[in-house]
Amino acid sequence: MSDNRLGKGLEALIRPRKEKASPGTYKIKINDIVPNPNQPRQHFDEVTLQELADSIKQKGILTPITVWYDKEKYVLIAGERRFRAAKLAGLNKIPAYVIDVHSDAEMMEMALIENIQRENLNPIEEAEAYAVLNSKYGLSQSVIAKSVGKKRVTISNSLRLLSLPPQIKNSIKKAEISAGHGRAILMIKTNQAKLKMWRQITQKNLSVRGAEAIAKAVVQEKTSSKPKKKGDPRIKHLEDELISALGTKVKLTYHKGSGKIIVKYYSDDDFERIYALLTGK
Repeated sequence: MSDNRLGKGLEALIRPRKEKASPGTYKIKINDIVPNPNQPRQHFDEVTLQELADSIKQKGILTPITVWYDKEKYVLIAGERRFRAAKLAGLNKIPAYVIDVHSDAEMMEMALIENIQRENLNPIEEAEAYAVLNSKYGLSQSVIAKSVGKKRVTISNSLRLLSLPPQIKNSIKKAEISAGHGRAILMIKTNQAKLKMWRQITQKNLSVRGAEAIAKAVVQEKTSSKPKKKGDPRIKHLEDELISALGTKVKLTYHKGSGKIIVKYYSDDDFERIYALLTGK
């Protein structure tokens, strides 16, 4: 055996090196994988995670996770839920698809795209991921939109949700209200009014259309520059009560013991909701 071969053998024994894997699917030791520091998904339900771990014990992992080899370690790009469940299940190795990534920004994009395609992110997590790509990595909204296959206005509307008060953002995260409700709330200027609107939506289970109608009514009332005749404050109070009770725009007119109540609805579902409130059925 030559000295050269002996030297290589000793070096391998003293300091083993990991060879960079070519793109493809491999069985990789779980301990050699580190989480993605920019993972868009922040919330992992412990109950469903344990259910997945139990399933993995029985059937194994059917879809490989996706990783990037970087400086003698594998960085998780997509499949963190499967990765966490595999650890819970006690697996030593996990099937993983190794890909080439050239930057942290590209890794973030891939993780975001994978989660969006699987519909794993709530609207706030998605918006926060866009914000990281925009502020930390300097990607424009147009570039982000092209990367994830969405329109630029969709990215812009998503980012606007991050300006909502924390209570409302948490409510969206928990799926108590939708992103559509959040955008309706954004029509209102002050945080105090936004929170009042949010409580109205959750307490009365308002549809997005219903929330939009109330928000528009609030905005019109605040911004109208036309001089208004001062009406009977009692009528205005009753009108506000009806708007609050029905969760939609209501116009009340009164003249010498008679008048009319105009109740607006914006979809078949909205009509059914209002009808049920009025009739008790």
